[in-house]
Amino acid sequence: MGENTGDKKVNSAEERESGIDQDREDGLREPEAGDSGGQAGGRDAEVPAEARTEDDAAEEAAGEPSPEQIIADLEGKNAELNDRYLRKAADFDNFRKRMTREKQDAIDFANQSLILDLIPIIDDFERAIKAAETAIAGAGGVSGGDISKDFTALYEGISMTEKRLLTQLENRWGLKRYDSAGEPFDPNFHEALMMEKSADITEAIVQEEWTKGYTLKDRVIRTAQVKVLMPEDPGRDAAGNGGSPS
Repeated sequence: MGENTGDKKVNSAEERESGIDQDREDGLREPEAGDSGGQAGGRDAEVPAEARTEDDAAEEAAGEPSPEQIIADLEGKNAELNDRYLRKAADFDNFRKRMTREKQDAIDFANQSLILDLIPIIDDFERAIKAAETAIAGAGGVSGGDISKDFTALYEGISMTEKRLLTQLENRWGLKRYDSAGEPFDPNFHEALMMEKSADITEAIVQEEWTKGYTLKDRVIRTAQVKVLMPEDPGRDAAGNGGSPS
């Protein structure tokens, strides 16, 4: 019986070893199958990745502008910047001209207020001269018996003073006096204080001048005060034909 028991133990040990070897062989064979499956799965996974790479490359190529488009965009931006530069240059040139003109006007018309204060004094000289001339004409001239030498000297002195003052203002400061009697009426140069109609004219004419007008550097600083002769029929032309009926 002891021998039988020993044989059974030996057989059991051999069976266990045989089972272990069998499991070991099975374990070795399973990884091979797994590796084969894994390799197959890897190859299957690599195909979609390559496809996606090609798709991405195609999308990037489609999104990138062509050299012609890049050149056209740059030319458009260059034209826009050039236009903006020309506009800024023109604005600056206009600003420079305006500042130069304003500076020159400030120089030319710096004494305008003073000259405007002197013009009424010149008017008084003119009135005095006209009054003296009227008195001389009523007395039969300078050689008339009613005109004394002192009056004649006073008249000549006032006339010379007025003339010298006007000459000085004109030569140094550009003040000029203009005549209006007999000239066509111009509201830029004349201030109408009275109007009278006449059938003998076809346009408004200055009939009488009460105070003279003055310009400073060709700018009117005081308009002449005048009496205007207006045409009786505004629609009448130079040939005397009436205007079209309304």
